[in-house]
Amino acid sequence: MTGILFGIASAFWLGILTSISPCPLATNIAAISFAGRRVGSPAKVLIAGLLYTAGRMLAYLVLGVLLVSSLLSAPHISNILQKQMNRILGPLLIVVGMVLVELIHLNVAGSGASGKMQKRVDAMGMWGSLLLGVLFALSFCPVSAALFFGSLLPLALQYRSGVILPAVYGAATGLPVLLFAILIALGAKRVGDAYDRIVPFEKWARFATGIIFILVGVYYCLTHIFGIHFL
Repeated sequence: MTGILFGIASAFWLGILTSISPCPLATNIAAISFAGRRVGSPAKVLIAGLLYTAGRMLAYLVLGVLLVSSLLSAPHISNILQKQMNRILGPLLIVVGMVLVELIHLNVAGSGASGKMQKRVDAMGMWGSLLLGVLFALSFCPVSAALFFGSLLPLALQYRSGVILPAVYGAATGLPVLLFAILIALGAKRVGDAYDRIVPFEKWARFATGIIFILVGVYYCLTHIFGIHFL
């Protein structure tokens, strides 16, 4: 029980860290602004924020279920993961940590939304926010790709949780979106103030998480690959 709670807490933090990273944060604000300028009332802006968050959660949930179930359903791959997961996690955590502290730079271009898709979203009105949530969740940038594929997915495999952990992760990526939806409903100036406060926190949180990932990865490598035990 303690293990899965730790997994849920980790998935939640990874989702928060993803949502406040520069690329996802910028697309989140743009999406809510895009929806909010058309719906006409503060209440509908909040509903649009909820729909956008639901779209992100749905995208990560479906992606997590497909990936985890596919990997665990293949007997050969499943056996390798069961026996070698701790050995795999060590180097993987180190690489993800190095990405977070910007020692490694990845070139992962998000697909964004095409002109036709933007028109389709626009035509859907408030419900277009749900589609935007799905689109932007799947438009991975370097940090979000590293956190999802390099951290959340191995975590879900380790706990055999293709539903709960991706769902928690997806919900967490939407919490700051709801905050900005509220701020947009109250006034655009407050969005700028909140953004100015989040950016420094994001840099600190990302760097601290990256250092922790590197240290934990080194520990996993020493204990599970080189057989060095400290206790």
